[in-house]
Amino acid sequence: MRIAGAALNQIPFAWQHNLRTIRTAIEQARTSGVELLCLPELCLSGYNCEDLFLSDWLCEEALEYLQQIRPWTEGILVCVGLPVRLEGRTYNTSCVLRDGEILGFAAKQFLANDGVHYETRFFYPWPAGETTTVRWQGQEWLLGDLTFEHKGVRFGFEICEDAWRPDDVRPAARLQGRVDLIVNPSASHFAMSKTDTRYNLVLNASRTFHCTYLYTNLLGNEAGRTIYDGEILVAREGHLLTRNQLLSFKEVDVECVDVDFATPLEPAAEIQQLPTPDEYLELNQALSLALFDYMRKARTRGFVLSLSGGADSCMCAVSVAEMVRLGTAELGTAEFMRRTGCFTAEDIENITGQTESPTEQQHLAAADGTPQEAPSANLPKASTAVTSDEQRETNRRITGCLLTCAYQGTVNSSDDTLNSARELAEELGAVFHNWNIDDEVSGYVGKIAGALERPLTWQTDDLALQNIQARVRAPGIWLLANVLNALLITTSNRSEASVGYCTMDGDTAGSISPIAGVDKDFVKQWLRWAEVERHYAALRHVNALQPTAELRPLEEKQTDERDLMPYVLLNRIERLAFYNRLSPAQVLATLLEENPATEREQLKTYVKRFYSLWSRNQWKRERYAPAFHLDDYNVDPRSWLRFPILSGGYTEELNAL
Repeated sequence: MRIAGAALNQIPFAWQHNLRTIRTAIEQARTSGVELLCLPELCLSGYNCEDLFLSDWLCEEALEYLQQIRPWTEGILVCVGLPVRLEGRTYNTSCVLRDGEILGFAAKQFLANDGVHYETRFFYPWPAGETTTVRWQGQEWLLGDLTFEHKGVRFGFEICEDAWRPDDVRPAARLQGRVDLIVNPSASHFAMSKTDTRYNLVLNASRTFHCTYLYTNLLGNEAGRTIYDGEILVAREGHLLTRNQLLSFKEVDVECVDVDFATPLEPAAEIQQLPTPDEYLELNQALSLALFDYMRKARTRGFVLSLSGGADSCMCAVSVAEMVRLGTAELGTAEFMRRTGCFTAEDIENITGQTESPTEQQHLAAADGTPQEAPSANLPKASTAVTSDEQRETNRRITGCLLTCAYQGTVNSSDDTLNSARELAEELGAVFHNWNIDDEVSGYVGKIAGALERPLTWQTDDLALQNIQARVRAPGIWLLANVLNALLITTSNRSEASVGYCTMDGDTAGSISPIAGVDKDFVKQWLRWAEVERHYAALRHVNALQPTAELRPLEEKQTDERDLMPYVLLNRIERLAFYNRLSPAQVLATLLEENPATEREQLKTYVKRFYSLWSRNQWKRERYAPAFHLDDYNVDPRSWLRFPILSGGYTEELNAL
């Protein structure tokens, strides 16, 4: 039997968009001779509908729109994810359709309730072994713990989290011996290196439960914060049959393979491991795709960035350029431009010379139906493609339409950061403005000095004088973004968010905070990688600089690490405290063990400084612009880590040190 998974780039309750991608996937699969197609978890409604899953109307509409899919399933079996609400409870289900008929609804049995997931707020877990009835306009279908049969092949379900539970309790344990195939429609979020875990999960399940295992994931930035890599895996008895390329810019990615269910296959002696993921490459692809989806789904016309010449803003600028490079490499220049929604037909013709719109089949890159071997890398080949000089210049022109930057200098700004910003913008092709804000700063300082009837000095008002510079930068860059109908990028990273090393309504001002889930040390490493591996020569400037806010007088030689602590230690404390959930005393003990050459008093100072700054700055983390989840954890209270705004601030715990 030829079976397939389809990764879909969906939008929460954007019914027509979601139906279109579902129909495209079904048509591509049918053209390729596929007999059984699995679509991702909740692909009809979208996975991130949040509290709307508690509304009767959303689930009713999903069931209504499901009826439109029925006639598309002539000659093929299709599994479609949607919410079903029964007696005030919402269930996460996958509906099985064939030849225009609904065969039943398989319901998710285990719910994800950690990290970025809050499924128990919206859904009820389905009890193993039980079934009930769904009724709609005089028709009835079974819902629950179900198995199905198609052309002699018996199959059952694990839906995402079901597969991440221990082998003795997960649905596969009860399906063993009863089915030939397990299908897993998922909405499994992206995190660097996570694909290795997922790969082993699927291959081990196929070997442990003696079956063929078909896994398919959502694709893209569906709703704002969470990214999905669109992974499709098919394994049998521990052998990998097929694996697609991840983080595609396509809206629909179909991967199919022929499986001879009639012929037994000897279980693999061991699982063949993948090459170690390149996290710089992974982050590059994920960040580029996330920016692309956010821009077009928000219906904006590109990005505006206050380009300081420092590490964070430079990373954000390069990420927009990489979005253009990777997107044009995979989709083609004309189709990439069309998909952004930022260009007219005349713009596209002027840049590409192309006037005819490609067919749906072309620009959704239909699968050719030929089973393929799994690629050796886990990212699209476009991510490592060499860009020609002609294409590089075309990409610069496109970037110039999508990215506008401004350097907003003060008397405390250095020539080093100005040159860094200007040369990088020139290399990327971005529009670059350079203006000075000293007059605006002096105006505000003079007003307050007059009101208080005393001068403001660095000796008495250090933080206030630093903050006003950052705040004065916000109105002008916001105005520019508004005029251009663009997204204003704010550049804070995770390390800064942890300790509140930022100015609220200043450098935190923006519509989107793409790197707020990445720590500062990784940002610095990634920029060095981008300079060498992606040939952004202008990054040599920022890579030679010590990170600095440049808010104090230049003669003070302000640096971030002097204000705070070494970023490597800051990141380690953060991870021990909130990923490993250790107490301050346990964190200090771990640091002492890991850093025997560092004095205890110095480490104690860093631990106390971190926890004190963390506690008093939760209100800032609550107000950050939406950030992408890119690492295995983040500090965003709306997607991973909740903490009280008002608290004891670890007073007793820190005193005990």
